[in-house]
This record gives sequence, structure tokens and C-alpha cells, in this order.
Amino acid sequence: MSHNASQRTALVVLSHHRQDSLTAHIARRTVYQLESAGYRVDLLDLHAEGFDPRMNTADQPDWNDRDKPYSPEVEEHMRRILAADLIIAVFPVYWSYAPALLKGWIDRVWNYGFAYGRSKAKLAGKRMLWIGLAGATADDDVIPVMHTMLENQLSAGIAYYCGLSDSRIALLPDAEERPQRLDAHGTLHIGDAVTGTARDTHFAEFESKAAEYVAEFLTSDRVPA
Repeated sequence: MSHNASQRTALVVLSHHRQDSLTAHIARRTVYQLESAGYRVDLLDLHAEGFDPRMNTADQPDWNDRDKPYSPEVEEHMRRILAADLIIAVFPVYWSYAPALLKGWIDRVWNYGFAYGRSKAKLAGKRMLWIGLAGATADDDVIPVMHTMLENQLSAGIAYYCGLSDSRIALLPDAEERPQRLDAHGTLHIGDAVTGTARDTHFAEFESKAAEYVAEFLTSDRVPA
């Protein structure tokens, strides 16, 4: 595919430690979907690239110097973010939140002087979709609570604070082969694993739902006249 200056760009951020995970599969499918829609895509696989989510001295903000140079790794990640028109993070939901790998990426890279702390936000105009895979079933009462928590934490607490023009949560329940439901007494019930044709159908529908979220996100991108 030939590239040109006007081609739209996307950064897909994968936060999972296993390449054979459903999360990694959805990330790869998302890359394919974006490329099919004409985007030039940069896949940032945090675990495969050896990203360390722990804060360190080099990347700790200096509130007296918003132009502080950060570590070479973080500066490179900043460049990759700036090069993207839109960002899509794909991750498993742990305890109704993003995993430490993704949270640490935000902590170290979305830093003072870069993502916030300027009168004109560097990330202004960028759009973000957070695709979270949840083990709970769609009819579990925790799902709307989980969605609200992710919305507050990721869209309001991070994206809005950093000046992004649009941030959306795509929560995908039923990510496990064995259905998991929590009853009113706090007891977790784990059902039998889906197998055979039922399993194929289950994950085909799951993949289709993820693609629908991405498609809706892309078609809602309106360029001002």
C-alpha cells in the first residue's frame, strides 16, 4: 500500500501478555479493519515490545519544567501517539479497570508537558476508542457498573483531561469460554465451557460486535468543512 501525507493514521495499543489471547486476536482484527478502511496503522504491542509499566525517575514529571526530556523509550512512544489521528486501545478488563500494563503506559507516556500541562493540548483533535474485554456475561449486573467505571476513569479522567476531542468505551462481555455470573449474594457461578459449533458461533458473534464498535467509531469521524 502506498502512503501519502493525507492518509489517515491510527495507533492500536495492545495490552496483553499472550499472543494467543482473545484480546490479541481482537487487536489484530482491528488492525486489519483499519487498514481495509484506508488507515496506515501502527500496532503497539506493549508486552511484545518489552514496555515496563512501572514509573521511574527518568519519566517522573518535573512540575517546574514542562519541557523536561523523558526517557528515549517514552519519547519514542510520544512520537507514535502524535503521528496518529486516532488511537484504539485493546485490553482485558481487570477489576473493572484497565490492566497494569496499559495503566502504566498512560502513567509513563501521557506525561506532564506532553499530554497535559499546556494551554494548547498536544493531543487536541485526536480521537480514542477503548476496547475492553470482560469475562462477565452480558446479563450480569456488573456490566453497566463496569461500563460507567471505565467511562469515568478512561474517558473523563484521562482523555478529557488531556484534550482529546472524542473518547468512547467499547465494553465486550462474554469474553470467556465458561460463562461467569455473580449472584446477589456475591457468589461467582461459572458455567460449562461452550464447545464445538456453539463455541464457534459464540466467538464469531463476539468478533462481530468488536468490529461493529470500530466501524461505528470510524464512521462518526466527521471532518469539519
